[in-house]
Amino acid sequence: MGRFRSALAAPGLAAIAEVKRRSPSAGDLRPDANPAALAAAFERAGAAAVSILVDERFGGSVDDLRAARGAAALPLLAKGFFREPDELAELRDAGADAVLLLLRDLNDGDARRLMRVAQELGLDTLVEAHDAGELRRAVELGADPVGINARDLSTFAIDRRSQLALVEAAPADRVVVAESGIAARAHGAEAELAGAQAVLVGSALMRAPDPSSKLAELISRPLVKVCGLTREEDVAVAAEAGADLAGFVLAAETPRRAPNVLAVPDTMLSVAVHVGEVTDEGADLVQLYARENGHRARDGVLLRRGRQVATVLDLPWKEPDGGHLERAGAAEGRIVLAGGLSAENVQEAIEQVRPWAVDASSLLESAPGIKDHARVRAYVKAARCS
Repeated sequence: MGRFRSALAAPGLAAIAEVKRRSPSAGDLRPDANPAALAAAFERAGAAAVSILVDERFGGSVDDLRAARGAAALPLLAKGFFREPDELAELRDAGADAVLLLLRDLNDGDARRLMRVAQELGLDTLVEAHDAGELRRAVELGADPVGINARDLSTFAIDRRSQLALVEAAPADRVVVAESGIAARAHGAEAELAGAQAVLVGSALMRAPDPSSKLAELISRPLVKVCGLTREEDVAVAAEAGADLAGFVLAAETPRRAPNVLAVPDTMLSVAVHVGEVTDEGADLVQLYARENGHRARDGVLLRRGRQVATVLDLPWKEPDGGHLERAGAAEGRIVLAGGLSAENVQEAIEQVRPWAVDASSLLESAPGIKDHARVRAYVKAARCS
């Protein structure tokens, strides 16, 4: 296991920040990009690795790799269209820790040969697949890590739905990288919940006024959920404030029951909240509580396509619990922290628990099911600033 794979396999969602001046599909992105300055800034912002486009079609060169190596200590991925062993040796000498291999352009024999040469040179390989056939080939070749690209390199169209299906289908013992199409925290979170250990982000960073700040935003945790939404205008305010998850309670016994799962913008994931059983799966995620004594149990689970991806830790039904945060802080795994959260206490809760997501509802309301927009904005701001 080389430096590159080790960095991606660390706990949490890792990010590979990409330096590219232009793309064939979008044209110029950041023509004056300084790979040394960007690599150093990405390292400070929390990137696990940096990808450097060394192909002239992207405005890059091997000199960009050398510049980045001189400015940053984190693993570097050389990205281009490589076919010859001599190219890999040059990239290693220029400072690469890993190289990209595109199965679209390589037959199995050539891919296997380049993987063997890379290993001899001490390089990791990120073997990239675009469809189920290429993913099957990557697995059979023993590729690890495996990249799943949402962009069709023939049409340049982005298909995140197909990408997520491939991420979900990849073997659990491989490090999987979701590439392209990551422009919001919800995008990275969805890839993470599908099974990706890392995301590769390029265009969204290069278009941002401050690429390193954008990277820090994309990988920051916790995610912020506004629950008990019943009206389109409240969804819009939560999205505008920067919330990542929109919760719609579909249990019959609550005054916050939504008529259905409302549409959410691309920057958010929808969460259908159920008690007892799932009656409607028209959401990106499901939050499910058992039914106890006619109401919801204290804790629940977060599901994606029927598979548990997080634990929801809540307060007892309509009761306080002074040890709630201590209990949540001791819990293992991906935690969604709920129960009595608002702008006034969410920062303290985050500092004590370090959850994957925070979830607030009733304290953001002017009446049951009706959100107070000022409270929503204040809560999201406080949670995002923690």
